[in-house]
Amino acid sequence: MSPLRLLAPRTVVRAHCDLPCGVYDPEQARIEAESCYRIVEKYLANEDPTFRTRAIHIKEERAELVKHHLDVLWHDYFKPEHLEAVPNLHQLFWDANKQVSKVKASMNLDDAKKLLDLIDQVDAAWKTTGGEGKTRVAGRPG
Repeated sequence: MSPLRLLAPRTVVRAHCDLPCGVYDPEQARIEAESCYRIVEKYLANEDPTFRTRAIHIKEERAELVKHHLDVLWHDYFKPEHLEAVPNLHQLFWDANKQVSKVKASMNLDDAKKLLDLIDQVDAAWKTTGGEGKTRVAGRPG
């Protein structure tokens, strides 16, 4: 028997997402996007070059996390049947991810605010498809 055959899985499992629904929430993306917004505010209020360099680096890391959280939500939570309730779903995520790129590449407060607005729209789509009831625990933001 070949060594590769010994390493091959014996059971195949299929799922539409990484973990059963109930773990995906746009709040994670929003927290990181809010960090980007606040970092831009602090950057604009400070002239120290070392501080500004650090702020840019941290904002870029946070922006990358926004992209990650949006991508996971888009690819793992939303399903084809959600397009009936949210027909612009793909465009919304496209726009949000493109906006993250703008935030990552600039220190413009308007860009960061627009990203927060788009994440609010993602949150509304998520709530429309029942995400809130599947994920959020009592006492969490609604």
